[in-house]
Amino acid sequence: MGCFTFVKLMVVLFNLLIFLGGLTLLALGIWVSVDRGSFLQQLEPFSSQGLQFVNVGFFCIAIGAVMLLLGLLGCCGAHKESKCLLLTFFSIILIIFIAEVAAAVVALAYSSFAEGILKAWATPALQKDYGSDAVFTEIWNTTMTEMECCGFTNYTDFVGSEFEKENGGSLPPSCCWLNSTSCRPHEAERSAVQGCFKHIVETLKEHTNIVGGIAAGIGVLEIAAMAVSMYLYCHLDKKIN
Repeated sequence: MGCFTFVKLMVVLFNLLIFLGGLTLLALGIWVSVDRGSFLQQLEPFSSQGLQFVNVGFFCIAIGAVMLLLGLLGCCGAHKESKCLLLTFFSIILIIFIAEVAAAVVALAYSSFAEGILKAWATPALQKDYGSDAVFTEIWNTTMTEMECCGFTNYTDFVGSEFEKENGGSLPPSCCWLNSTSCRPHEAERSAVQGCFKHIVETLKEHTNIVGGIAAGIGVLEIAAMAVSMYLYCHLDKKIN
């Protein structure tokens, strides 16, 4: 077996695994999003964490769809020896890799800038959609309950919001340490519950080695995938010539 044939076989098998993994994630995400009751029933022994799993349904669908596309492009490109598919596969991974590097640079070097960008989206959304959009509200409720945090910055994200107006001046229970249904702004101020963004940043700092290791591993896989796809692409040029 020649080097080209071996690399081609490995690429096909590797992308087949990515395709199957994406298909599994996609199916899981659709199941979670469509049939939540049945999914939670299956997770009854872990009912305290059940709702948290439900909220990752859309995330699973998005990641699964991307993996499905990449696996299909890589597998078909290598098997059919298609330069177009291999180049598309390479381009998508390159775009993802550049986006990840850019996000990491912004997060590390310009954390305050990143916070400003996220806050510009999160605060208006909390003011307008929290309490009215079921999915958005469920995601934030679970996040605030699990992380014991309040809003993006703190309780002030809900002051003057549609939720506060509709609930007679009350804020989400997570904004007060007592978790009472009548959590008033002055009680939330006294409780001084931390914002979710600061909590997430502190959690990431506590697990820097794990996060860095996972990021490095993903980066290495992406670079290897790009290198191999470009090797096949260039080798096809030699075969044609």
